[in-house]
Amino acid sequence: MDVPTEVIERCQQGDPLAFEELIRLSQRDVYSLALRLTGNPDDAAEVAQETYLRLLRSIKTFRGEAKFSTWLYRVTSSVAMTSLRKRARRRHEVPLENEQWQDWHAPASGDPGAELDRRQLAERLDSALLTLPAGYRAVVVMRDVYGFSLAEVGNQLGISEGAAKVRLHRARQKLKEMLVEEAPAQARATGPGKGPSKGEEE
Repeated sequence: MDVPTEVIERCQQGDPLAFEELIRLSQRDVYSLALRLTGNPDDAAEVAQETYLRLLRSIKTFRGEAKFSTWLYRVTSSVAMTSLRKRARRRHEVPLENEQWQDWHAPASGDPGAELDRRQLAERLDSALLTLPAGYRAVVVMRDVYGFSLAEVGNQLGISEGAAKVRLHRARQKLKEMLVEEAPAQARATGPGKGPSKGEEE
């Protein structure tokens, strides 16, 4: 997300054209975060809309102490958490073993094959995220995808930092299990001559 400082300043001065420009420059990132947090396109669209309504009311409070993108992500996640809390009573967390996260995001490289593997893994991870309970999904997205601290995650979710840490470990473990289970199945689907997947080799 790249919003020029002058656009932000014009928004703070009440320029409606500047606000339209800000939306144009940021709407993809705002919707993407909302979708990852809510797991539902309709809910994500509502969250994005409410985010910009809230932004219109609060942008004058932005002082540039953090990157604008970070500030906007906080607003988006706050709106999304409000939406998720409305559904929280129907959610039940499954107790999982507390294990350390393995970095499933392989670094990009100049190897086309490695880059394809990385992209496919990212797609599998996004799909797996959608299967997690909302509270677990939110922790992983906010901490591992968007870089919020555990204290910030806990604050947004209305839980302690320690509880956020526990949820993070459990969510990571569940994702690991799902990704490992999917790997052999995908390898079989590639057919003969494609070679074994990492999941089969291990």
